[in-house]
Amino acid sequence: MKSFHCNHCQQLVFFESVSCVHCGHTLAFLPDRRVMGALEQQSDTWVYRTGDTQAYYCLCVNYQHNNICNWAVPSGDDHEACLSCRLTQLTPELAEEGHRQAWFRLETAKRRLVYTLQQLRLPLLSKQADAEHGLAFQFLAEGPERPVLTGHANGLITINIAEADDAVREQRRANLQEAYRTLLGHFRHESGHYYWDRLVANTEQLAGFRALFGDEQQDYSAALQRHYEQGAPADWQSQFISAYASSHPWEDWAESWAHYLHMIDVTETAVACGLTLQPRHPNEPLLDPDPKLMRRRDFQEVMDTWFAVTYVLNNLNRSLGQQDAYPFVLSAPAIEKLRFVHQAVEKD
Repeated sequence: MKSFHCNHCQQLVFFESVSCVHCGHTLAFLPDRRVMGALEQQSDTWVYRTGDTQAYYCLCVNYQHNNICNWAVPSGDDHEACLSCRLTQLTPELAEEGHRQAWFRLETAKRRLVYTLQQLRLPLLSKQADAEHGLAFQFLAEGPERPVLTGHANGLITINIAEADDAVREQRRANLQEAYRTLLGHFRHESGHYYWDRLVANTEQLAGFRALFGDEQQDYSAALQRHYEQGAPADWQSQFISAYASSHPWEDWAESWAHYLHMIDVTETAVACGLTLQPRHPNEPLLDPDPKLMRRRDFQEVMDTWFAVTYVLNNLNRSLGQQDAYPFVLSAPAIEKLRFVHQAVEKD
């Protein structure tokens, strides 16, 4: 994520901001310009001014009426919803207690996913635009006789809204003995299944995938059942990025994909903030990133930056008495899988 500033007063603002704390202007993310724009209202439209030019926008319908979104839609667009909200096919029943807050958190995480997918220039169409190959999300609440499993099927990603509750999600993380479980992580992981279908299945990439990840034709349901009954192999860290990745090649890919998106977003943020590390000892992580890094995305440079940034993140978290922000150790095979993901993205 790059740094954003109010174009009216140059105050630092954030991707989730809805108003500038310095000048008071309404803010919205403008997907066509990839900036947070300070907007001025003119009747039913909003004006974005920069230099000698101006452009007109409408606020996303979920910005105007639900306070769920903070994106804008260019005037003349046929859609009332922004690019991100268009991907949401089904929302939870808002009359139920806590559901509106859950929807807000889900959409906030999804917008970060969409930002990164756009940054990587990946194909991103809604099922409204392409019923066969498009992407859609549904956010469901489970009931006594209606369990909801977070997952992906044919371009439709389902998220159990309970995952938006920090306490519930942490309890599930502990019960499953996971090192890491976040709402954004769910979105990134499930999007990996969608992009496996788009970037790997039935392409020349498939042979390379099977050489690294294994044969995805093995019974998926049986593999997951075996994983939950028997757990991961004792030596899973020598081959996989997480214990869950060892369950099936599709999950190995999805976990690697999610980690790759973590890396891209975090390293871009570090570069945008001008973060540097100049240690006293030559064997400690050095970070002096080239601002052009995120435009050319050389894999080894991304990895070098990633290792340095996670070194800082984990040490800062420990200083606050918190668990490591990135509680993973990347083995050589796991790094090669990340390289494969990188190459699949760049090839597209």
